[in-house]
Amino acid sequence: MANIKKGDLVQVISGPSQARGGDRGKQGRVIEVDAAKNRVVVEGVNFVTKHLRVGQTDRGTKTGGIETHEAPIHVSNVALVDPKTKKPTRVGFRVEKNADGRTVRVRYAKKSGEDL
Repeated sequence: MANIKKGDLVQVISGPSQARGGDRGKQGRVIEVDAAKNRVVVEGVNFVTKHLRVGQTDRGTKTGGIETHEAPIHVSNVALVDPKTKKPTRVGFRVEKNADGRTVRVRYAKKSGEDL
């Protein structure tokens, strides 16, 4: 079971600080997870510019130019945000029984920040 899933609120915990033009400390939702490469795409974090070749659509409008979008970052550089304290935290797993009586693993946020 993965620690970070699509839709989770995460915070960047490594790299240059925002004062130096980096993304450390920024929070955002996970847009995409690449489990094979251990990478995640977080909205509003790690913007890169992409140059697109100029072309034409069927209607004759021009396409192309320079666009910016989020690039993937390694999953070890982000931490799940605790919904109560809004601070980065570690993830634990609990084994519980659901309504059907099946045993399932449930993610939960461990203590974070000054709670320790």
